[in-house]
Amino acid sequence: MISIQLAKSDFQILGCFAVISQLRPHLEQTKFVEQVRYQMQEGYKLAFLEAENKTVAVAGFRIYNCLASGKILYIDDLVVDEFNRSHSYGQQLFQWLIEYARNHDCKHLSLDSGVQRFAAHRFYLMQRMSITSHHFSMEL
Repeated sequence: MISIQLAKSDFQILGCFAVISQLRPHLEQTKFVEQVRYQMQEGYKLAFLEAENKTVAVAGFRIYNCLASGKILYIDDLVVDEFNRSHSYGQQLFQWLIEYARNHDCKHLSLDSGVQRFAAHRFYLMQRMSITSHHFSMEL
């Protein structure tokens, strides 16, 4: 049985840690719930896919508006457990995010992906995403 839902309780948020830390290894488990709760005050949401009562995929996202694109669902984090890949969990969670965006009147769905993440890029292109810009940043 597969289910996708938003993490609302501290227990559900903490249940996402083992998977999301594979993408964000700098995170500390003892501070994870507090960090997610803080980001939730700014609109962050955490969705997770469970298969056989185990969290196997996680997506962190937010909805915002901008002049360039209108209302956007932006994916901050998207990861499938390394031991549960190639079972379409990522695709199922991605499709759920698309439907969530449509149901919330978003005009775009977007994300940034590190230039070294070639497997992720193949996945995004297979999901019919386009490479539409370069992302520039600097540490302050």
